[in-house]
Amino acid sequence: MACNCGHRLGVSRTANPQSRALIGLARWMAMLETTLPFLRRLDREEQSLKPLLEIKDLKTHFFTHEGVVKAVDGVSYGVAPGEALGIVGESGCGKSVSALSILRLIPNPPGRIVGGKVLFEGEDLLNYSAKQMRSLRGNKIAMIFQDPMTSLNPVLTIKRQIGETLRLHKGMDARQARKRTVELLEMVGIPSAASRLDDYPHQFSGGMRQRVMIAMALACEPQVIIADEPTTAVDVTTQAQIIDLVKELRANLKTATIWITHDLGVVAGLCDKMVVMYAGHVVEAATVTELYKRPLHPYTLGLLHSIPRLDDNEKTKLVPIDGLPPDLTEDMAACDFWPRCPHAQDICRSERPELRPVATGHEKACWLDIGGTA
Repeated sequence: MACNCGHRLGVSRTANPQSRALIGLARWMAMLETTLPFLRRLDREEQSLKPLLEIKDLKTHFFTHEGVVKAVDGVSYGVAPGEALGIVGESGCGKSVSALSILRLIPNPPGRIVGGKVLFEGEDLLNYSAKQMRSLRGNKIAMIFQDPMTSLNPVLTIKRQIGETLRLHKGMDARQARKRTVELLEMVGIPSAASRLDDYPHQFSGGMRQRVMIAMALACEPQVIIADEPTTAVDVTTQAQIIDLVKELRANLKTATIWITHDLGVVAGLCDKMVVMYAGHVVEAATVTELYKRPLHPYTLGLLHSIPRLDDNEKTKLVPIDGLPPDLTEDMAACDFWPRCPHAQDICRSERPELRPVATGHEKACWLDIGGTA
């Protein structure tokens, strides 16, 4: 390759300053051309690892005549695009309240979000106006509620309930909404979907109603789906079908999923990460593989030891967790779990442990180093 002076680029040392500058520019452009795809790929991978939705030090309290119920008291977790996060714990531990707080669906009074942040794409949803939240719900963040019979409107047809979401958020007309509703019902496995559009919720079985709820949640192809114990009210066969459906849809649509449940078996087969909650606090958080392999909090160990295992050849007695969860209206300076913990020591009765990292991607809130295997 020659420059305007007749010299070959990168060969002559007698080239004038302008020629040398052109040679340097050509080399820089060639290097940039080869490195840009690599840098773009790194940027995409970095973006995919960043939390799409992040909850920081969230506090949601209920103000009652008996006292202030601290249902969620300093909870933090996050989920990245295409990732599935499982939130487990006993009834009343704050799982559902934390999820409802994300969409600001806490009934007020008596409930109120009193602290923390809910960051979606870097913006705090707690600062959104009511109009902004209505635009977000069902569009970018959707929720599958626990009981479809109470979540679906009993006097409106399925076509109208799903179509309303499409018309509101996607601006579709009646014909477009009808066509898309049929596609969604077929996607979630409703037989003869077109003929069921004018049916009411009571005309569907429990499993089919839950599929309708999933179709409604997927209508606008949201970036985040929050599933609040969606398999609680259905039989095990329907439960397996719903779980397979959610896994398939997550793989196809790359949707971030928060799965709230008390069923540890569901989390093992569906989720990437796991958060264990107790009495309004996160007590342990890790990847599913790490947490099942090496649970480090006594409460997590208790949950795992209280369920039967199919790979256990010997008849092993299940070990229940003795006692009851604490009264959330009382201020405890100690660990919430100590009255039920078989390993409790003096420090557990006097100081509350903070959630701290114990390994890469593994956190626990416990003073003791008990270790353990599931």
